[in-house]
Amino acid sequence: MTELLIQIPIEDIVANPYQPRLQFNQKELEDLARSIKANGLIQPIIVRKSDIFGYELVAGERRFKASKIAGLPKVPAIVKTISALESMQQAIVENLQRADLNAIEEAKAYQLLIDKNKMTHEEVAKYMGKSRPYISNTLRLLQLPDSIQRAVENGDISAGHARALLAFPDEKEQLLYATKIKNEGMSVRQIEQLVTPKPKKSKKDKDIFVTSLEKQLAKSLGLKATIKLTSHQTGHLQLPFANEDELNRIINKLL
Repeated sequence: MTELLIQIPIEDIVANPYQPRLQFNQKELEDLARSIKANGLIQPIIVRKSDIFGYELVAGERRFKASKIAGLPKVPAIVKTISALESMQQAIVENLQRADLNAIEEAKAYQLLIDKNKMTHEEVAKYMGKSRPYISNTLRLLQLPDSIQRAVENGDISAGHARALLAFPDEKEQLLYATKIKNEGMSVRQIEQLVTPKPKKSKKDKDIFVTSLEKQLAKSLGLKATIKLTSHQTGHLQLPFANEDELNRIINKLL
C-alpha cells in the first residue's frame, strides 16, 4: 500500500458512501472551520483515487466538512492506494473509535461490516475488540421502528431506553412508550419494570396456615385434602374418593 501527501482541490473530493456517522454537530463544525480558517488544516485528511471521479474520502469527514465551511480551495490529503473494501473498513473503524458516535450509527456500522465482509457477530467482535454479546445487543437496535431509531440519532431518547423498548414484543407498545419517554421523561428503570414479569409464587411458598389445615383435615377424614386459594382468598377444597363408600364416609363425617 503506497501513500502520497498532496494538496487536492476540495471540489475534487467526494464523501465516503460508507460513512457510518450521520449526525454532525453544526456548532462544533463551525468552531473547527474558524480554527482552520485561522491556522489552516494541520492534520491531513485521507483519500483514495475514486473509481469514478477525483478522490474519495477515506477518513477525516469532519475536517473535510469544516474545510468546506472555511472556504479552503485546497486541502492537504494523504492519498492511499487501497481498494473500495479497504476504504469502507477504514472509514467504519475510524468512526467507531470516536466516543461521540450514537448507538444507531454504531449499529449500522457493524451491520455494514457484516453485509460487505460476510462477517459473523463473533468475527466483528474480534475485529473491533468488543465482546460478541455487545455487538449482538447493539445490532438489535436496528430491529426498532424507524421513528425510534431516529429519536436515538437525534438524542431524544438514550440508547439505554432503546434497549429497554426492545423487550416489548409489540411495535405499537414500543412506539407508545417511546412517546412517553420523550413527553413524560420516563426512566430506563421504569420502562424495564413495565416489561419485567412479577415472580410467580412457588408451590413451596404455600401459606403455613393452609398447609396446617390440609394436614388436620387429612388426619380427621383419613384421606388427602387439598386447599387451593386465589389471590382474593377465595378458592376450593379438594377431597378425592375412590368409591361410593368413601364418599358416604366423608359426608357422614362432615354432617
